Amino acid sequence: MSVFAIGDTHLSGAVNKPMDVFGGAWENYTEKLKYNWEKNVSDTDTVVIAGDVSWGMSMDEALCDFEFLSRLPGRKVIVKGNHDYWWDTVSKMTRMLNERGIFGFEFIYNSCVTAENYALCATRGWCERQNEQDDKIITREAGRLERSLKCAPQGLEKVVFLHYPPVFEGGCIEELVSVMQKYGVKRCFYGHLHAASIKNAVRGVHSGIEFFLVSADAIDFLPLKI
Repeated sequence: MSVFAIGDTHLSGAVNKPMDVFGGAWENYTEKLKYNWEKNVSDTDTVVIAGDVSWGMSMDEALCDFEFLSRLPGRKVIVKGNHDYWWDTVSKMTRMLNERGIFGFEFIYNSCVTAENYALCATRGWCERQNEQDDKIITREAGRLERSLKCAPQGLEKVVFLHYPPVFEGGCIEELVSVMQKYGVKRCFYGHLHAASIKNAVRGVHSGIEFFLVSADAIDFLPLKI
């Protein structure tokens, strides 16, 4: 029983949204994802998808992508990404999936999910600081991350999943990093970056936290075992 992470699956079963703008790695990416997932993940494992799950603009459009994921092994834990326009309240999303007979999904939103010896904590995050609006978003996301971490049961390792990179060349989002430090987080997994941006991603230890990039093309569509 293991926990895996992958971000940015960008499934598009109901919409015409090709990913070839991000390079040849995305050719037949749905088939690559399915093959790698089935080869490495078992029914007793947990997979955290760190945002940008589906290009669907509503849950109705995203349902076929959730059906695709539901046929893959394991329990799925979903984090919100910037392109997850289908996102709604957790209760509504869960109800709509269950009404279609789609089970095995959990959403982290001001909450925490446990798996094995881990407390899985998350929020979307943010990676820009150019104006007052950015400051407001960062404050909000730092608050959501703290609420998620506060939900973690004692005795479990707190592992954080963000969609946006909290650290980058030349800086970081201090508010998010500070919250992780406050709660003793040692590992953080993030996505969002594609193609040429991958080579500049911050990996390894920063401010006492080890960071991992898990956007799908960065890990060759192979869920990363944490």
